Amino acid sequence: MIKHFKRAFNSLDEIHEFVCEFAGQNGLEEKMVYIIDLVVEELFTNAVKFNPGNTHDVTIDLSKDSQKLLVSLIDYDVEPFDIRQTKDYDPKKPLRDRRVGGLGIPLVKRLSDKIEYEYEDRQSKITFIKYTENHHVQHSH
Repeated sequence: MIKHFKRAFNSLDEIHEFVCEFAGQNGLEEKMVYIIDLVVEELFTNAVKFNPGNTHDVTIDLSKDSQKLLVSLIDYDVEPFDIRQTKDYDPKKPLRDRRVGGLGIPLVKRLSDKIEYEYEDRQSKITFIKYTENHHVQHSH
């Protein structure tokens, strides 16, 4: 399922409905819906926050096969921003040294089994991948 959303915080309600519709069609359990909602909201609010002058819509693409769930956010006419390269939140740092927000992306990383990032012609695509229960992924640490 693919849908375009206006780059504005008030699109979040519409995005939530989109996630619920996708979840209903795919029979996703509540825990998964909660995770998708959280991830989509975090990635979308980042897109709004970091490119305030940008008038392009943001595209959200949700898909699922027998092994995994894919949540992609496609943003247009933007600078590269690979969330895989961001520094993780350090709980030991004093509050005043932390960036405002800052909790979101590490949380997205923690919830994902894999994150992919593509950037070409000023178009960025972040894909959050979560394997379904019946597909056990070997984490290499």
